[in-house]
Amino acid sequence: MKNFKKKILIIDPDERDRESLLSFLQHKEYQVETGKGLTDAIKKITSNHYHCVIMAVELPEMKGYEAVSIIKNIDSDTKVIMTTKKNTKELEAKVREQDIFYYFIKSFGKEELKLAIKNTFSK
Repeated sequence: MKNFKKKILIIDPDERDRESLLSFLQHKEYQVETGKGLTDAIKKITSNHYHCVIMAVELPEMKGYEAVSIIKNIDSDTKVIMTTKKNTKELEAKVREQDIFYYFIKSFGKEELKLAIKNTFSK
């Protein structure tokens, strides 16, 4: 029987943040790939199905919350977790208007994120 791995795509222009999250998730039952912006995300999502996309608000091409609809148009089943280093009420309102699964503020630690990722596979 084939070993099923849950596929996650991390999109973040900050290489340290990408690598930190990659190493955090690689030890789990996940298959994780990364990219630095929306262009990488589109290339990967059009050729593979990802159960979960973890995407930064600050992307090189546009705001991550503006890219959610693009990702959902390619694969409507993909759950999007939006991340940011700095949150404001205005930013949070814009992000939460989108079809996202979870909004994660990076300074909160990764335990909440781990739970949110786990929940993307149970719904």
